[in-house]
Amino acid sequence: MTRRQLLTLPGAAALLRLPALSQKPYPGTAYRDYPRCLPDYMRDLADEAYQRRNREIARLTTPEAVEARKRWARETFWKLAGGEPERTTLSARTIGSFEREGYRVEKVVYQSRPELYIPANLYIPTRGVPPYPAVLFQMGHSRNGKAYLPYQRCCQGLVRLGYVVLAFDPMGQGERVYYPDASGVNSRLSSPDNEHTVPGKQMLLFGDTSTRLQVWDAIRSLDYLAALPIVDAKRMATTGQSGGGTLSMFLIAADDRLATAVVCSGNTENVACADFIPPGSTDDAEQDFVASGPAGFDRWDTLYPFAPKPLLVTVSDKDFFGTYSPDYITNGWEEFQKLQKVYAVLGYADRLAWADSPLPHELAYDTRLKVYNWFERWLKGSEQPIEQEPPVAPEEDRILWVAESGSVLRTFGSMTPFAMNKARSVEKEPADLRTLIGLAEPLGAPLSTLRRVPSREVDVEAVEVQSAPKVWVPAWLFLPRGRRNEKPVVLLLEAGGRNRQWSEGQLYQSLAVRGYPVCAPDLRGIGDLAPEFGRGDPGQAQSHEHEQEYAWSGLILGRPLVGQRVSDILALVAGCEKHPALEGRRMVVAAHSKLTVAALFAAALDKRISELYLAGGLVSFRNVVDTENYDQPFANFVPNLLRHTDLPDLAAALAPRRITLAGTVDAAGYPMASDAVRNIYNGSHVTTRDKADWDVDALSSWNG
Repeated sequence: MTRRQLLTLPGAAALLRLPALSQKPYPGTAYRDYPRCLPDYMRDLADEAYQRRNREIARLTTPEAVEARKRWARETFWKLAGGEPERTTLSARTIGSFEREGYRVEKVVYQSRPELYIPANLYIPTRGVPPYPAVLFQMGHSRNGKAYLPYQRCCQGLVRLGYVVLAFDPMGQGERVYYPDASGVNSRLSSPDNEHTVPGKQMLLFGDTSTRLQVWDAIRSLDYLAALPIVDAKRMATTGQSGGGTLSMFLIAADDRLATAVVCSGNTENVACADFIPPGSTDDAEQDFVASGPAGFDRWDTLYPFAPKPLLVTVSDKDFFGTYSPDYITNGWEEFQKLQKVYAVLGYADRLAWADSPLPHELAYDTRLKVYNWFERWLKGSEQPIEQEPPVAPEEDRILWVAESGSVLRTFGSMTPFAMNKARSVEKEPADLRTLIGLAEPLGAPLSTLRRVPSREVDVEAVEVQSAPKVWVPAWLFLPRGRRNEKPVVLLLEAGGRNRQWSEGQLYQSLAVRGYPVCAPDLRGIGDLAPEFGRGDPGQAQSHEHEQEYAWSGLILGRPLVGQRVSDILALVAGCEKHPALEGRRMVVAAHSKLTVAALFAAALDKRISELYLAGGLVSFRNVVDTENYDQPFANFVPNLLRHTDLPDLAAALAPRRITLAGTVDAAGYPMASDAVRNIYNGSHVTTRDKADWDVDALSSWNG
């Protein structure tokens, strides 16, 4: 009889409820589930932000409270985005045009900022009587921007219904590719997302964002549209799908001139949400609001300034399992209902609507019909339903090009976001490094020995230290045998993790044989502290398991990943100081490649670190800003850093503590000559070497 058959018998379940056998605790090493540490820490940060925001939303019970929240949301949006730019001359001009049945398309170009050219197609009805209602159409992340077929179909459908439509290429798409390959038209980067994010990461170092750049492009496009005599400036709207829906959210957060809007599959999942799945919905630089968690601001707050104007939010139900998390749709639906209450408080509950489609993430036919009907109702006052899309016939990309070459760089000599950022010159102002890196002070816990075993020539302890709530940092401690000497404890930080060179005859034990106690840890996101996979779509989960996504998540929630790692280092320094075998010894730190930044930050904050050896580390973050094709871990980026300090400044301030810079690299990852590094780093306490030596001889040359 099988177990299943047995369970069908009367009373079988009771019979199987036998007393549990007495079990002893597992006698082995009491390791923790380290891959859960970083995700659990991030979950708690997200939950704190979620509760903080919910408390504020719950207070929106009067029109006065709602109006105050609207003002706060707009001000906070601009603060997080980097501030509202000044308007400059658009210098708009029409390059050419063509006509089709029922409408004309003008090819226009204007400058959202000096020398930053925006190519756009202006769709103008040739029937009806102006002034016409107008729609600013914003693009999702299509490589060919405004020429993408579903977007063309929607623009043509709208113009045939009697709307003036302005469709412009966003940053890094269509004719605005800023990292062109040999063709001059196509991007050499892997996706339009990277065209946004590669310069967006550099902008953060000066406190700027690609959010600000992109919303300003939209605002200046709206300026152009509103100034046209054929447009009724009181009947303007915006719409867009996917990334274009997200950009529409930004525009309605920042600009009062719109009468209505439709957000089609914009990024409507908050980071501060229930059941947060780390690292969260992080991707493009423009959609990640740095430090928004502590501010109590999230993506749905971009919609609050628009209330009570008519707003339609459409979603693809398939996104619930095909995108960031299995809570993607329920998260948005929860936030929609909060916004719905705000509309009701203002007395206009009928002006907010939610519509969904079972189809994949696309501006498909059924969604386009929803767009048409919404605008017919709220811009024309028409209740006659649009049941069929007007005839549309998408054009070839070249027909829509504004620039003859298909590139604003080649035809108009446009500036690029990289060049704009590189041209910045700022006078540094003092700032607290702890605040800059979002440091959470470590808990001050002792180093806990889980197990001690002998090796061939040294003793090895498996140790850990708690550096933050739910975060334990594991390490190997290699202890010399024989008579105690006064050699320093060497804290070794390897990007590959603590298990890379731990065994007999390898680096860590060889240093201990020479008399140096060695502590080799994993830091958050590295080695045994690499995070577990989240739930949901396997493709999304795998692609978002990357360190960069956790770095974005940390920035959003106010705890940059580099700051978390600094906290881990400081916890180890304090823990080692209390270990019986290490008391009274100096602490020196040797770090390799990407961990050199965290090591330098830690030394700047803790004088117990008496000496540094930094191998293969980045020369400076200013060099990152100056290098178009940079290749540096985003986990080390600190927003606003270059307005206050840089790596050479921090190194200079460590004097007289000694620093060795071995095999320092530029932002592209290429080794620099030691003389060139010497010219950047001041002070006799700094030694430079050509090679990034990482062996027992290099790491046993500490000063007495």
